[in-house]
Amino acid sequence: MIERPVRRVLGQRGGTRPGKVRIARLTDLAALGELSRLSHGGDGTGEAVRSLGLPVSASHISVFSLFRLPLGAFRPHDLLYVYEADGRVAGLLRVERDTHRDEWTIVELDAIDHGDAGDIRFRLVQHLLRDGSRRGAVRFHVACADQGGNVELFMQAGFARYGEERILYRPADVPLPDLPSDAAAASAGIRPVEPLDALQLSRLYGSVTPTPVARLEAVRLPDWERQGDQWRVPRSSLAPILRFADVEAYVQECAGRGVHGTPDLAALLQVGVAKEDQPHYLKVMGRPDQDCRPLIAYGLGLIAERTSGRGSTRHPVVTAVRTYESPTDRRLEEADFVPIATVSLLMKETLVRVAEPALVPALPQ
Repeated sequence: MIERPVRRVLGQRGGTRPGKVRIARLTDLAALGELSRLSHGGDGTGEAVRSLGLPVSASHISVFSLFRLPLGAFRPHDLLYVYEADGRVAGLLRVERDTHRDEWTIVELDAIDHGDAGDIRFRLVQHLLRDGSRRGAVRFHVACADQGGNVELFMQAGFARYGEERILYRPADVPLPDLPSDAAAASAGIRPVEPLDALQLSRLYGSVTPTPVARLEAVRLPDWERQGDQWRVPRSSLAPILRFADVEAYVQECAGRGVHGTPDLAALLQVGVAKEDQPHYLKVMGRPDQDCRPLIAYGLGLIAERTSGRGSTRHPVVTAVRTYESPTDRRLEEADFVPIATVSLLMKETLVRVAEPALVPALPQ
């Protein structure tokens, strides 16, 4: 782990004791809500605040609208760290813990900038890595915009950048298509995901994802069996908003493929229908030779069907596409999605990878 000396912190400006990192308490709720709001909306005083810049730019969707109360939608196994100096909360780090895979995901990292925001954020990340290692975390994930020193900060802490995602946004004023009939969906090979699809989903993921990325993410068969309710496979930078949504998963079967009469899977669809004032979530993963337009239309129609009885209020739809998943991004743009941001995916492993011993044939001299 890389250590960096911190020469100046907020608490030293007035000659008092240095600041410290600690676990957030319920009494911090008001201060954390204000810090989160300032981080993504600004306070009008010119006092700069730094954050991860996720999930999208403030001109479209405020991050604070996704995480309105840092403790409000908190799960018992999630953690929130704060940096305190002179009795004032000057920084926060929020992490979601995946107990099934022992993976931690940083979803918010903020610090009020008095010239020391970089040091505060670095101390928060270093504290997280030490605490996570003691608690048995296997991997640490983060997705961030390449601005404000975000990527450099995490790479200095030992994270490796392994991919990029494009964030696409479909405005709320664009009408959603009607949900196709059951007969039309069946003719297109679209059906709900089943636990028995785990092996086929793993093969689909392997056909879409480059081998180095698949090796780093290490998605297992039991992970694919848990498709559905708030599950995060495949990984996405927008996954944190799934806690605000009812998640459904569907697949599209290949025509004329498969072994022993079982069709292979051509694409996977995840749909998250927002329960509150949040954007809906759409995730599509398909083979390069597969036309995903019917599946995208089905996902948008499903959102329209699920929200038809909630009045006239409409919400936008967001999705994330990795740069190597083309032409899925073009199919989404044809469905009125607009690219608005690009984020970097970074990961740090606490395990040491060891080459597995193997026998090799001996060649005669």
